[in-house]
Amino acid sequence: MFQVLLSQCHRFRALVLLGRFLDMGPWAVDLALSVGIFPYVLKLLQTTTPELRQILVFIWTKILALDKSCQVDLVKDGGHVYFIRFLNSAEAYPEQRAMAAFVLAVIVDGHRRGQEACIEAGLIQVCLKQLHGFTQNEAQTEPLLLQWLCLCLGKLWEDFTEAQTIGLQADVPAICAPLHSEPQPEVRASAVYALATLLDVGFDSFRDGIGGDEECDDVEKNRAEMIIIKSLLNVVSDGSPLVRAEVAVALAHFAFGHKQHLKSIAAAYWKPQPNSLLNSLPSLANIKGTGSGNIVSSQIGPLTAMVRDGRVSTSSPLATAGIMHGSPLSDDSSQLSDSGILNDGVSNGEVNHSRPKPLDNAMYSQCVLAMFTLARDPSPRVASLGRRVLSIIGIEQVTKSVKPAGNSAWPSDPANSSSTPSISGLARSSSWLDINGDIKVTGFNWEMILTGHMALTFRTPPVSPPRQNYLAGIRRVCSLDFRPHLMNSPDSGLADPLLGSASGSERSLLPQSTIYNFSCGHFCKSLLTASDDSEELLAKREEQERFALEHIAKCQHSSVSKLNNNSQIASWDTRFETGTRTALLQPFSPIVIAADENERIRVWNYEEATLLNGFDNHDFPEKGISKLCLLNELDDSLLLVASSDGNIRIWKDYTLRGKQKHVTAFSSIQGHKPGMRSLNAVVDWQQQSGYLYASGEISSIMLWDLDKEQLVNSIPSSSDCSVSALVSLQSLSHILIYVK
Repeated sequence: MFQVLLSQCHRFRALVLLGRFLDMGPWAVDLALSVGIFPYVLKLLQTTTPELRQILVFIWTKILALDKSCQVDLVKDGGHVYFIRFLNSAEAYPEQRAMAAFVLAVIVDGHRRGQEACIEAGLIQVCLKQLHGFTQNEAQTEPLLLQWLCLCLGKLWEDFTEAQTIGLQADVPAICAPLHSEPQPEVRASAVYALATLLDVGFDSFRDGIGGDEECDDVEKNRAEMIIIKSLLNVVSDGSPLVRAEVAVALAHFAFGHKQHLKSIAAAYWKPQPNSLLNSLPSLANIKGTGSGNIVSSQIGPLTAMVRDGRVSTSSPLATAGIMHGSPLSDDSSQLSDSGILNDGVSNGEVNHSRPKPLDNAMYSQCVLAMFTLARDPSPRVASLGRRVLSIIGIEQVTKSVKPAGNSAWPSDPANSSSTPSISGLARSSSWLDINGDIKVTGFNWEMILTGHMALTFRTPPVSPPRQNYLAGIRRVCSLDFRPHLMNSPDSGLADPLLGSASGSERSLLPQSTIYNFSCGHFCKSLLTASDDSEELLAKREEQERFALEHIAKCQHSSVSKLNNNSQIASWDTRFETGTRTALLQPFSPIVIAADENERIRVWNYEEATLLNGFDNHDFPEKGISKLCLLNELDDSLLLVASSDGNIRIWKDYTLRGKQKHVTAFSSIQGHKPGMRSLNAVVDWQQQSGYLYASGEISSIMLWDLDKEQLVNSIPSSSDCSVSALVSLQSLSHILIYVK
């Protein structure tokens, strides 16, 4: 093949064959590199033949997905310019430009010379021009390209002040902010990452209140940080744990740079004194918009009614401003350790700054409350990140407020089955009440790559096979567990080693973003072939459909009077000490899921009266079950557990003892009425549309799209009364009934 590559007339076909070979897996890339393919494909980057561009970008995508070390040779030979030109090409399809953005992101990842070379070649301007064009154009944009433009920018100015300055001068916060409402969680998380890496501007000068001499530059940095933080706070309650995890990482870096002032605010919350900041803390209700960061101090009112027993009152402006959904911490964490809180310029309840505060108290208050929210996030990973953020500003006790995970749901069984935050989940099927649709399976070939029509959807990574039209909808939920080959860091979702230049051991302990590592996994997988299990899933679905039709017909011809025989009635003891609160039957198997008020879940085979599995829904002290729902009954169903506080948790493999896995979690209710101590959430799931409706002690009904992991609407109810019951018609997706 090497000899063929040297032949101009056969070069294209040889490269196509090489691309197909590399797509077979990491072993193929390893083999190709071991026999010396690298210098050949590196030399080909100097050619100007248009027809070779797409295939060369694909080949380098597969190589760099496995071996990041090639970045040095690429920059040395000027290969980065080839990919920048391709990214800026209007003729290239979005999927192909996304590959070029990936290659460039790897080139600059932790490589200062690569960052400098790409900046000199105008990569920032190329990426921002395309992002700006997408935000101005309402037409559908390829999400993978948006995702990698953001990741490329984030890597380009990560720990690189000169690049960050260029980005801020180009008004990056305003360009990236609209991406926070994109339907793909990966795009939203990548946009958060791009903004978060800009927070390192002024990192050293802001830390511990030590300022520089350039006050003008500080003012600009303060203004930029204000805009970025406000933008990030808008997605603290995003429906995707992947997005919220990135927000938590961003706030951790912000907290480290501003910890002196954040500690002051936290100290005021927990240690109220006559002359403390408690009496001058601003109300979040006074903060409007994302423009000016100047809030008049005369608007700041007392907060004596806000803090009761060391907790933020639910009737305070801080609790109702959309950041918090109740008290920031549990009852058992109201006692706070003094270590580390009243240091760094805090004395006798007063703050002594060596320079003017970078931001005002109102913004710091919002940040502290956002940190509290993340520390109590229903997703275990996000909650861990949130507690680490709070520990940075001295709230040590919060990290101890959550009990160790256990399995009290098993009666008289000490086996541990703590939830494993893990992989995939949602690939929405139609409701088994609606089983019509045509099945069309398309093949995959190289021509689709060359023409820009990729058969595989560019979701990252595609753990579920492509679905037909009638299967479209809720896809797998993002996971932070993926470990691509090119990354050598333990992907715990908490603390990865810093790739850039670490400025001190304290900073190196900060949690690091995982969206880049996670996203790289897409290119490690085959892009040219379909998943082998698609036929198996379709066969299983058809079998479930036949089962449903047969039993629907049987029920239509049956009579209620025929159920007098006790053999047709199953009964058993669920063994809940507090009694069964709710139960749910699986439609295609003799399985019932039951839950008690303490959110213990038990799964039974009612024909054999045997306990299949049992686990705790969560480990927070506040308990209360609202509803159980099944998602995707026609496929491998998922279990949705709604808590009384509005938190939603979704589980997979819940019938396997000790092997249940936490798929995703989010808070379905955004804010509640002043004075309400409990949300008393009510929810209903609509399989056909993929919507989750949620309400409770609020004056609106929240509409969540679980495919997008996003709040798509807030429907005002007819009065201020609370909603006590909620049901949506499964056969008519636009009909919703609620009871006040």
